[in-house]
Amino acid sequence: MNKIFSALGWTNGQAVCFDRAAELLRNAFGGKITLKGFIATLLVAAELLGMAVFRIPVYPRGEELDLTGYELIMSDDFDGEDIDTDTWYFRSLGSGNSGCGFNCESQAKLRDGNLILTAEYLDAEKGKYGEGWYSAVLALNQWYCKGYFEIRCICNKGEGFWSTFWLQSSHSYDLQSNGGIGGAEIDILENSTFRSPFKKFKNCITQTVYCNGYDDDENIDKCQIRVAGDDIYNRYNTYGVKWTDDEYIFYVNGRETLRTSFGKGVSEVLENLIVGLEIPNELPKNIAANKDYKTQMIVDYVKVYQPAQ
Repeated sequence: MNKIFSALGWTNGQAVCFDRAAELLRNAFGGKITLKGFIATLLVAAELLGMAVFRIPVYPRGEELDLTGYELIMSDDFDGEDIDTDTWYFRSLGSGNSGCGFNCESQAKLRDGNLILTAEYLDAEKGKYGEGWYSAVLALNQWYCKGYFEIRCICNKGEGFWSTFWLQSSHSYDLQSNGGIGGAEIDILENSTFRSPFKKFKNCITQTVYCNGYDDDENIDKCQIRVAGDDIYNRYNTYGVKWTDDEYIFYVNGRETLRTSFGKGVSEVLENLIVGLEIPNELPKNIAANKDYKTQMIVDYVKVYQPAQ
């Protein structure tokens, strides 16, 4: 079956959706369930097949999030006046360089109980690293292995920059990743679809697992799904992942969207939790030419849960 998927040019995420749809259909036709349950199962299976064949975003219709057996160990509601640097640090590469601009602490502020990340063009007088495009990316000082990670936020409107919430290991992209066991990139939220002319595609995010060594080569491998949110540019939505000993379970607004152990198994190493308004390597021409352009990601909270001891 994997050879067929490869011949079709499908991503691993499409293959996972197809397999899950097939499993649901087998259960629906082979088990004793109510008519309502049967119809609901067919609807979910149809959406998964749409994602598999045409990459149409699915709605979060899976199992409801259950945190029984987990305890909250980190929560930042951003209610203070300043960002807690005992909890967070600003991700920058010394000179702040990132993509076609700079990551800088000046672009992250607390206001009205939210973390506001702003991307904009600053002149030489205002920009810490000189004239150019600026944004901000934060990461937790504490690294984690396994647990449940959640953000509640409003994605940034506009093109070019994109909202993110993700986990990254020290070896997500090299052969030490070993198919993800030695480290993976786990994208809980990534949004760069504002330009889409189709409403459902525009209102969606991607959730992805990246690793290296899954196919025993040096290429980065991924399993990705597109998920439709609830008016993500104007309303708060929650995005989470439960990283267990056996699999990654992704959620949007408390409903399961994807369950996978993609790669050779889940990551078994510590990973860094990151929230940011990312800068691309190249901005669209209409944005690059507009020095008054500004876009913001608004974060209500970030929470981390661990299995109770």
